[in-house]
Amino acid sequence: MAVLTSVELNYLVFRYLQESGFTHSAFAFGYEAGIHKSPVDGNLVPPAALVKFVQKGLQYLELEANLSCNEADVEDDFSFIEPFDLITKDVNELRKIVNEKKAKLQKELEKDKEKVKDIVRAPEQEKECEVDRERQEREREQSRDRVNVEKDRDQEREKEKQHVEQSDRVHEDKVKGKLDDNGISGGPEPMDIVPSTPSLSHKVPISDVTILEGHNSEVFACAWSPDSSLLASGSGDSTARIWPIPDGPRGPMNGKDISANAKILKHFKGKTNEKCKDVTTLEWNVEGTLLATGSYDGQARIWTRDGELRNTLNKHRGPVFSLKWNKKGDFLLTGSVDRTAIVWDVKTGDCKQQFDFHTAPTLDVDWRNNVQFATGSTDYKIYVCKVGENRPIKTFLGHEGEVNSVKWDPTAALLASCSDDQTVKIWSLKQDKFLHDLREHSKEIYTIRWSPTGPSTSNPNQQLLLASASFDSTVKLWNVEHGVQVHSLEAHRQPVYAIAFSPNGEYLASGSLDQCIHIWSVKEGKVVKTYTGNGGIFEVCWNREGDRIAACFSNSTVCVLDLRM
Repeated sequence: MAVLTSVELNYLVFRYLQESGFTHSAFAFGYEAGIHKSPVDGNLVPPAALVKFVQKGLQYLELEANLSCNEADVEDDFSFIEPFDLITKDVNELRKIVNEKKAKLQKELEKDKEKVKDIVRAPEQEKECEVDRERQEREREQSRDRVNVEKDRDQEREKEKQHVEQSDRVHEDKVKGKLDDNGISGGPEPMDIVPSTPSLSHKVPISDVTILEGHNSEVFACAWSPDSSLLASGSGDSTARIWPIPDGPRGPMNGKDISANAKILKHFKGKTNEKCKDVTTLEWNVEGTLLATGSYDGQARIWTRDGELRNTLNKHRGPVFSLKWNKKGDFLLTGSVDRTAIVWDVKTGDCKQQFDFHTAPTLDVDWRNNVQFATGSTDYKIYVCKVGENRPIKTFLGHEGEVNSVKWDPTAALLASCSDDQTVKIWSLKQDKFLHDLREHSKEIYTIRWSPTGPSTSNPNQQLLLASASFDSTVKLWNVEHGVQVHSLEAHRQPVYAIAFSPNGEYLASGSLDQCIHIWSVKEGKVVKTYTGNGGIFEVCWNREGDRIAACFSNSTVCVLDLRM
């Protein structure tokens, strides 16, 4: 008899958590269960394998319970059993349930036979009842005819009255129209109606959409080069890719040509199905000359824009969830499930300093300046650290759930954080307690982004805003100065994983598991463009000009939307 080993079951559970969107739980379980050492070939495991396996097991139990040693039973009606009974009871108990159901069914059949006999014995009674029903129906019909005649007379009189009134109103409208033409207002304008869902006119034309194919697993991350039209993506297939996007005039691009010329950055040696080298995060340096990738194998890698491996940074003992370049470009910061953050010397590839203050996985990191940075963790804490210091220079306590994201504002004066506790908090180094505690979301908040507006930005005359994306299917825009909500952006139907402001700060792109990308007007809080793909969306990003958006999907594709007018 075939036996499912604990190693195989662990892998099925890991895949189930991944496919269900429980990203943090999947990584934590995979790390503790040693999934990266599993001999299971993930390419051979179909989607929803665990659910299908459980369903087949329940079907087997159901079939076994319906069969007995008596061969005649095979031709009896099949009796369905409740799933909970299948899980909690043994075969003998299930057979007892089946027999009871069959006995009950037999009694119901006997009752039905008696009813049939009664019907056969009473044909004459039925005929008499039918005659009475026909007579009563004729009487009701005659009564309805009399009522209808009276209604018709009343309607004629009403029409004559309405005709006279309408003539009077036409005269009044002509007079009022003349008054309006002379600048005299005829009354208030009707209110604008905001649709709950984007209209057809907002849809991005298919001619402005380019689908890039080549990955053979979910695409988790994407990023445009800051100085060119190169687009990088990272996938669960253990590769990153650098796609050369043409700079030509607006119009359809040849996705096949782009895919054929893409640089493939392999995170494995030899076999292409080597486990647990999923590319979880990536980022270009400020100059756009180097690309850093973080992987589930615990390594960070630095690549040239031509796809050549420059350095492999190997010290973490768990998956790398986040990484960031400092502005100077001499340090790379990584955060890992092993609870630590590491600052790497990019030139030598050596570990400059490892920070092990957290007691649980580090989920996000962000530089404040070239030597200071913040880290957020599943231990509910936030630390601000400095290269060369052996203790945090600041500790922020207040969240009551996992801290999913930390981001410094453009002036590096304020730090925003979001958490599974459904709150966004704003912090300042000048005090220990948060400045604002923003509580409008109703579910976990996955990520946050500052607008590229206000002081120290290229849009200094625009107000600084913060956007937050949540599993409650909404995106919120916040006025951080006053700690109030500006807009609640509601068009998605499933958790929102990705948000990004346009370079001019006028638009916000959002991507969700509902397969939709919405582009919102920040000023009005309304959808201006929308696109529906064929998979859940894990990340969206704008190019430097702000006329193209890239998005990565769970169906192994990368999509580029051309928004040039």
